Amino acid sequence: MFILNETDSIANHFLADLRNVSTHQDREKFRNNLHRLGQLLAYEVSKSLNYKSNSIQTPMTETHVNMMAEDVVLISILRAAEPFANGFLSMFSNAEVGFVGVSRKGHDMANIEADLGYIACPNLDGKTLIVVDPMLATGKSLVESLKALAPYGQPKQTHLASLIAAPEGIEFLKQNVAIDCNFWTCALDKELNEKGYIVPGLGDAGDLSFGVKVD
Repeated sequence: MFILNETDSIANHFLADLRNVSTHQDREKFRNNLHRLGQLLAYEVSKSLNYKSNSIQTPMTETHVNMMAEDVVLISILRAAEPFANGFLSMFSNAEVGFVGVSRKGHDMANIEADLGYIACPNLDGKTLIVVDPMLATGKSLVESLKALAPYGQPKQTHLASLIAAPEGIEFLKQNVAIDCNFWTCALDKELNEKGYIVPGLGDAGDLSFGVKVD
């Protein structure tokens, strides 16, 4: 598992802004920080992919550059993932993109479930799949999303990317995801509270990005 903020970097500033209640009324700033962190985490993911040498012509001479040799599919878990996933897409600009709509049902740890609705996905056979879900709390949304993606093909490799994760969610993934996955997060937080929210966390990423939804 890769944790971005284990090494001090400018990412800490973006994470601090996202967590700070004094900046939560500025939705544009919140979305921009999600986008920036998506770019930074995508860059880290890119280091793990396969590359091959390509010849290019400069104004002076021919030279060779190692370039990514992967067909990438990005899956955005709606709605909260959109700004974060767009950061990934700005880095993997030629990626195919799919969407899974997931809503959270239940208001305490005993009865939280993930309710899947809309899904649109390209063929995944032999491709590099990156599933982007910003808040890995219980892990149920991500597990159900992976199940929903299974009929669309067998990826060559699968990466799961989050902004903030809870230890309980990581453990749930380990117990309930059978395929080999690489997990990437910007921060691993302390725990979940009794309502299943990440502590210290940052609140509801979807509401802070787009406005409070009516249940």
